[in-house]
Parts: sequence; C-alpha cells; structure tokens
Amino acid sequence: MNGKNIVASTYVEVNEKSLKAVNPATGLTLDGEFFKANESLVHDALTAATAAFQSYRSLNKDLKAAFLNAIADEIASLGDILVNRAVEESGLPLGRLQGELGRTTGQLRLFANLVAEGSWVDAIIDTALPERQPLPRPDIRRMLIPIGPVVVFGASNFPLAFSVAGGDTASALASGCPVVVKAHPAHYGTSALVGGAIIKAAEKTGMPKGVFSMLYDDGYTIGASLVQHPQTKAVTFTGSFKGGMALINLAQQREQPIPVFAEMGSINPVVLLPKAIENQSAELAKKYAASITLGAGQFCTNPGLLLAVQSPGLENFKTVLKESISTVPSATMLTEGIAQNYGKLSAEVVSEGGVELLSASTVKNNDLKNQSEARIAQVSAADFIKNPKLREEIFGPYSLLVVAQDITELEAAIEVLEGQLTVTLMADKQELQQYLTLVNKLTDKTGRIILNGVPTGVEVCAAMQHGGPFPATNDSRFTSVGATAINRFARPLAYQDWEQELLPDELKDGNPLGIFRMVNQKLTKSHE
Repeated sequence: MNGKNIVASTYVEVNEKSLKAVNPATGLTLDGEFFKANESLVHDALTAATAAFQSYRSLNKDLKAAFLNAIADEIASLGDILVNRAVEESGLPLGRLQGELGRTTGQLRLFANLVAEGSWVDAIIDTALPERQPLPRPDIRRMLIPIGPVVVFGASNFPLAFSVAGGDTASALASGCPVVVKAHPAHYGTSALVGGAIIKAAEKTGMPKGVFSMLYDDGYTIGASLVQHPQTKAVTFTGSFKGGMALINLAQQREQPIPVFAEMGSINPVVLLPKAIENQSAELAKKYAASITLGAGQFCTNPGLLLAVQSPGLENFKTVLKESISTVPSATMLTEGIAQNYGKLSAEVVSEGGVELLSASTVKNNDLKNQSEARIAQVSAADFIKNPKLREEIFGPYSLLVVAQDITELEAAIEVLEGQLTVTLMADKQELQQYLTLVNKLTDKTGRIILNGVPTGVEVCAAMQHGGPFPATNDSRFTSVGATAINRFARPLAYQDWEQELLPDELKDGNPLGIFRMVNQKLTKSHE
C-alpha cells in the first residue's frame, strides 16, 4: 500500500510527519505509513490541476465517460482488499461496506452515462431574428461549462461512497473539472487504495496529468491551504456544522470568493400524526428503533427527532420503542473522537431541564473500544420550544421524542426547527388533507420530504435531493447525491453570433441536445 501523496499522477515522498491508521474497534495501529503533505504540495497539486483543466474541460464526452467507467472498474477489481481495509479503519460491518462499494462504483457509472448522453449541459439555442422590429435579435446559444479545479474533503462515515472516489469526485470529474482530494484521517489506507485506482484509470484512458491529486493531513493546515489557494475554484465538504462553516468562512476571505458546497448535518425530524400512531404504534416503534441505531447512528439522515401529539397510541409507541432500543447491541463508532463526542453530547442533553431518558441499550461489547450506547429521550413540546440546545445534531444512535398536547403545539414545535436534509411524515391519506398547513410548513424546512418511510437510505438517482435549507447545507439549491450534483461544478456561458464551426458541438444546429426557443410571430409583432 503506497502511503505517499499523489500529485499529477506521481507518488510524492515528503519529509513531513509520518501518519498511521488506527482500528477504532481495537485501538491497534494498522499497516501502512502515510506522509503529511506540506504547502509546497498543495501548490503543486493545484498548479497541475489548473494545467490539466485546459485540456480536460474540452475532452470529448465519450472520453470522460470512459475515464469514469475505468475508475469504477479499477475500484471494483480491488474487491475484498479494499472492503477489508475499510472495515479495519472504520469499524463498520463487512456487509455494509460491500454495499457501499457497489454504491461507489454505481454512482461513477451513473455519471459516466450522464456525460455520454450529454443533455446535462442544458444547451439552449435562440436563433437570430434579423427581420425583427424595431431591432434584430442576434444568435445566442447557451450551455453549462466546467468551472475549474475542485477540492474535495472526504467524509468519515462513508469511507467509499463519500470519500476519495465518492459522489463529489465523480460529479466534479464528470463536469470536466480536475479534483484534488484531502484524504480523511479516519481512513488513510482505504484512501490510498482508491487513489491508486483513480491514477490507474487515468493512465489507461489517457487523461492529462493533474486531473486527480490526493493529499494527506492529520489536522487543518492542508485543508485551509487548499481552500485558500487562488487556483481552487470550488470546495465540497461533508461533516460537522463547525467544520463546514470554517471552510465557508475561509472561502469568503479570499480575494476571489469561491463556492463551498457543505453538507453540515441534520436532525431529520419525523412527525407522527395521530391516526398513523394510533393505527401502527408497534410497527412504527420497531421501524424507528432500527433506523435510529442503523450504523451506530452515524448517518447524516439519522432520525434524531420524533414529534407527536399525546395519545394512548403514543404511549403504546413509547413502550415498544423503549424495549426495542434496550436490546440493540452497542457498535463501534468511526473514531475515538466521534465516540467521545457522542457520549458527551448525549449525556449533556439528557441532563437538560425537562428531558427524561426513556431507554438506553443494555447489550454491550466490552471487548471492543469506542462502543456506542443507543439512547432515546423525551421532552415536552413546551420545553423543546424554549431550549435551542435540544435542536442540535448529536451524531450517533440518539433520538429525542417531543410530545405536544395538541396539533397547535405540534405546529409551534415545527416552527422553531431549522433547515433539514430530510423531514419524514407518518400519516394516513385523510390526515394529509386535514393538516395541510402543517405539511406546507414541513416542506419549507427540508430538501426531501418522506411519507410513511424512514430517512436513512439515500437513493442515487436523477431525482434525488440530498441537501436542504441552512444549516443542513449552505446552499439548498444543490444536491450532493444524484445526477444533478454535477451542476455544482458548472456555470452558464452564452455564445453570441458565433460561426457554426466554432461553436461547441452541443450548440451547433441539428444537435438533438439543443433546446430551440422559437419566438412566436404574434408576440414579436406585438412589440413592433
């Protein structure tokens, strides 16, 4: 396993600090030595990316698609070697990471197909109207073009699908932008394997050197330098609110501010309407106990908040929920720091006024380190509304049940919520019409509203929206999952009065991807 930094397809050895990966379940140091990058490598990586951009941006779409498919092939060929290393570095179960490997290669192929099909550039053609009065209209044609080198920060909770070759990297490369990745310190070895796969794919498909680079760090220095480097044109981040806002602030301090697309977490409220809780109390309790504790609660869509109106059905729900949570085995969390933070924050919230601990996991594995303890707490809607601390994300297998006295108080609790990645509504059909105002309020709070399901599980498809109002993300117009994630790395450019042979293929006459906007003659005459 090569633990050197990757710059312009070259493995670079630096005389900086040596870094080691750690197994969070055992606390043991893993094989492999990785080297902390320096300021010089940051500059070299972005200079190479800028040079590569000049040719990569204009490559035929089929060549870009071939590159993305080749990355998927190289990653898939690593198979058990990659998955087993990810298990060792994350503490996540084998089956989960086997599924994540498939998701990683699947989204690379999704973007390959998107690029090959070509319509994502949103080509629009307004042909000239030389006879228009009082003035002729010029020929104007518009499409999306890539913006330049993108810096990607890998996430801790998805060492494959949201990391070195995850959705951010795949969509940036698909758009025509070179990528510089800062490997996450929670999985150095996994990053090294995937980074090597991308380099092999780039060489096999003849991509320009500098189209991909990867740097290691164990702190914040290299990340800050990457964001502030003048040749960086956009940044992606998945992680904590504090981390995301730090990068956003750094980007805004630059002489030329750049976009930072930060997914910063969410408590993903679930609203349980009266009829749903009355008819399905036991079923819903079991469903949500599983969702809250899935993957030790380490999902950005973990349902960290349940809201309901006091009723006999809710009491039944609580009884089954408490029993279900108590029997969920503890699980290894991603890092020692994450485990400590979860224990601290969940204990602090339970000690807040009016909060009662309903249930905690009693099945623990004391032979493993950094084990989570699932916890469910309860608070009245009145206390919830008064206390902003109860609305903060706790990353781990924790959820808070908010109990309102009536629908009016439930709506008041919804009013104080901030932006979310997801909101889930458990309701029957009649309730959706009966509580239309409540439903509308929920849509204002989220990027994805789910009916009678669970928020955990993010489908990679064209229609997916994985983003929401601040502070879930800093720009709710974009998604970090699904085909339209590519739009983060492109900007519109209009060509006026260009000759056919000089235009990009997408804007030439007869290209089926162009949207022709024909001016209605009656409308034109009305302005004469």
